Amino acid sequence: MKLPELKIGHLVAKIPIIQGGMAIRISTARLAAAVAEQGGVGLIAASGMSFDELRSEIRLARSLTKGIVGINIMVAARQFADIVKTAIDEGIDLVVAGAGFSRDVFGYGKESGTPIVAMVSSVKAAKLAEKMGAAAVVVEGKEAGGHLGTDKSMRELLPDIKKAVQIPVIGAGGVIDGHDVVEVMKLGADGVQMGTRFAASVESNAAPELKQFYLKAKHEDVVLIKSPVGLPGQAIGNPFAKKIIEGTVPAPDSCDACLKHCSKSFCIIKALIRAQQGDVESGLVFTGEYIHRIEEILSVKEIFSRILAEVEASNG
Repeated sequence: MKLPELKIGHLVAKIPIIQGGMAIRISTARLAAAVAEQGGVGLIAASGMSFDELRSEIRLARSLTKGIVGINIMVAARQFADIVKTAIDEGIDLVVAGAGFSRDVFGYGKESGTPIVAMVSSVKAAKLAEKMGAAAVVVEGKEAGGHLGTDKSMRELLPDIKKAVQIPVIGAGGVIDGHDVVEVMKLGADGVQMGTRFAASVESNAAPELKQFYLKAKHEDVVLIKSPVGLPGQAIGNPFAKKIIEGTVPAPDSCDACLKHCSKSFCIIKALIRAQQGDVESGLVFTGEYIHRIEEILSVKEIFSRILAEVEASNG
């Protein structure tokens, strides 16, 4: 099988692979640029970043590649609109919006000519996104890491969504290797989004302790927690995740009001930062369902090389 190019608005990625935007600070300039350099679409996870930090990351990515670099941002973030506007002002190639649905973001994209990609988990949401002006949709299923909008498999959702819209449809959730890429493309996808595989890469901004923790995870270690955002989140069942499930996490001492709506059951930003910095006991470690299939930390270049070899060797 030969992979087609992925067209999103005026952008053309030679390889139809988008690297998932993993916050907080797992997906930064180095990872996004490495993916873009291989012909895919690299994403900087903007959630939790200050405006100055985001500008700095976008500029750094630009200095490392001429490939396609976008941002991923949670609609649930209080500063969502200003983050999007900051990225657009910096000339970001595209914006991927998830963890909620924003009508306003399509207007920002239209004004600047920046493609807006919506993350969806239903035919209804995909059709609305297309109507509002989305350049593409990412169909995220229950296999994905982090915040989830459905308990259905991406493999089940994608064919119906593909039939319902004319814009490119990208499959996300449980895509680890070339065999998965082929499977999802055969379902009708125009491309795939991969998060967990790139979290466990050399260029990922996760601390070494967190990367090693990924490699030790088993399938039965993956759990669903209730996020203060108001959505379920898929994570590794470490001591902190177990406390969330039991309801024994102490309430935060202070609140930075980073989310539009928050249950304040715990501070998700601080929990994700602890994990990113290597505290795998008291940090929240978001992960995809198939983390157990990742057995080594590879460079982005090697990940692409192996995927393309597996795709080429596949029948069909």
